[in-house]
Amino acid sequence: MQGSANLNLMIKAARKAGRALVKDFREVENLQVSSKGPGDFVTRADREAERSIKEELRAARPSYGWVGEETGEEAGEDPTRRWLVDPLDGTTNFLHGLPHWAVSIALEHKGEIVSAVVFDAAKDEMFWAEKGGGAFMNDTRLRVSGRRSLNDAILGTGVPHMGKATLPATLQDLARVMPVCSGVRSHGAAALDLAYVAAGRFDGYWERGLKPWDMAAGLLLVKEAGGFVGPVREGRDMLESGSVIAANGELFAPLCKILREAA
Repeated sequence: MQGSANLNLMIKAARKAGRALVKDFREVENLQVSSKGPGDFVTRADREAERSIKEELRAARPSYGWVGEETGEEAGEDPTRRWLVDPLDGTTNFLHGLPHWAVSIALEHKGEIVSAVVFDAAKDEMFWAEKGGGAFMNDTRLRVSGRRSLNDAILGTGVPHMGKATLPATLQDLARVMPVCSGVRSHGAAALDLAYVAAGRFDGYWERGLKPWDMAAGLLLVKEAGGFVGPVREGRDMLESGSVIAANGELFAPLCKILREAA
């Protein structure tokens, strides 16, 4: 892998945190049968992963700002740059022993994501991209899929749980989308869903109610793999609104049309 100093720093931090999480993940199965369960253990693993990433990034770039899932937002001396970090995207999967979770790190410069890393440590798949430099998985260049019809498309999404406010709108989305596509998958890890669009594994993806760290890295991966991204409601900022639609060039417009009718 060849990239900028910042990208190499991000990859190093993601690998370090990912290795520790893989060790913790092996313990989850043993904890499933305990009376206490693995919940507290996974919470600690999540926080420790963020601490590790923050330590690595701050040591090398102390002036950059920070936005992390666990530790919140901190301004930096350099107001133009900040890290957006999800140390464990797919926490519920991790908690249940499902090997589908990732470390997600993005670098924002002047309001634009310029570098991205999504590390699926359980499968040793490192997705990475830099603005203008393409998207990759390990050493393989990524391209979005070439499917031209929604009838042939597999789409990813997230289904809200435990009464989240976005549930009614998501159910409307599913009612509109499922009859016109080849299938919908909900894997429970937004960063990986977007990485899968970049890799052509999903032909498209949408979700509502996300946080900036859930999607920041994935958005750049899709764009650098030749795909398109946009908000569910036109004119909204994706990171602020928490909604996103991503697909290849042929499917983006028809998918937007369907989802925006319900928005």
